[in-house]
Amino acid sequence: MEDFNGKIAVVTGGGTGMGRELVCHLIKAGAHVAMCDLFEENMLETAHLAQPGTGQRLTSHLCDVSNEADVNRFRDEVVERHETDHINLLFNNAGIGGGGTFVNIDREEWERTFGVCWYGVYYGCLAFMPLLIASEEGHVVNTSSVNGFWASLGPGISHTSYCAAKFAVKGFTESLMEDLRLNAPHVKASVVMPGHIGTSISLNTGKVLGRGSPGQMSAEKVEEMRARLESRGVPISNMTDDHIREMAEQQAIAFRDNAPTTAAQAANIILDGVRAGRWRILVGDDAKVLDEVVRANPEDAYTEEFMDRIRARGHMAMGGNLRQEDN
Repeated sequence: MEDFNGKIAVVTGGGTGMGRELVCHLIKAGAHVAMCDLFEENMLETAHLAQPGTGQRLTSHLCDVSNEADVNRFRDEVVERHETDHINLLFNNAGIGGGGTFVNIDREEWERTFGVCWYGVYYGCLAFMPLLIASEEGHVVNTSSVNGFWASLGPGISHTSYCAAKFAVKGFTESLMEDLRLNAPHVKASVVMPGHIGTSISLNTGKVLGRGSPGQMSAEKVEEMRARLESRGVPISNMTDDHIREMAEQQAIAFRDNAPTTAAQAANIILDGVRAGRWRILVGDDAKVLDEVVRANPEDAYTEEFMDRIRARGHMAMGGNLRQEDN
């Protein structure tokens, strides 16, 4: 699909980050877009930034992608508001962090994270696949992660729910390609595997999980973060709980603002990949290096020596990989 002009695209998680940029880039390319998100105010900002042209449709829909009934309602709203019997592009992009530890599991958090990151893709494909098949050409783009082929954020950080979901997304999308070749050859599938992208995932995760921003984390979460920082040799003995919260908030902001790849750059890479018909889209130099080194040294992928090789290539420097799990 080399040209998006006049095409109908659906984007989940369109309120911030890569989802917002996908919406803006698709609108600029002449597509009609339906986006969903949990937070209406974020979609209002996206719509303001996107600035659709005359006759161009951009619709916003509240939807929890981990809830099948919500996703089906979203689909029905798209059909009604875009007056269509088909769509051309589906970007299953919504995601959160959380649910790091399985040994000391918080099942509600673990399953909520897995629900958004995996079931959001599954329900999205179930709901919209008939509309993709009804088009003359269609493309489904599922966002996995480097954590879909490397189940880690580095030694000392539990990251089980997110990684399990992203591995599921990658495997599902790769197997879906053959299913589509057999049963709907005019529909293509791509799996997106971003590295560190400048998004608000660290800021949004706590809100979705009902615990507020990193600066509002509970005393229990503060103690968990304190223990992780101490295990890494970070001098925090004189820090109060509020100082820990402030540090977490600043790290979440830095994760968004100081990333090696911006959300806008990521959207460009993804859409260029779709135009080129690529099924495997790595986003960011860090993603490419991780892919290369994991493939070359799979048995060592979860060791300090592996991390040394990654850092020697200029990625994941010490202190720069705290990411979602520190909220």
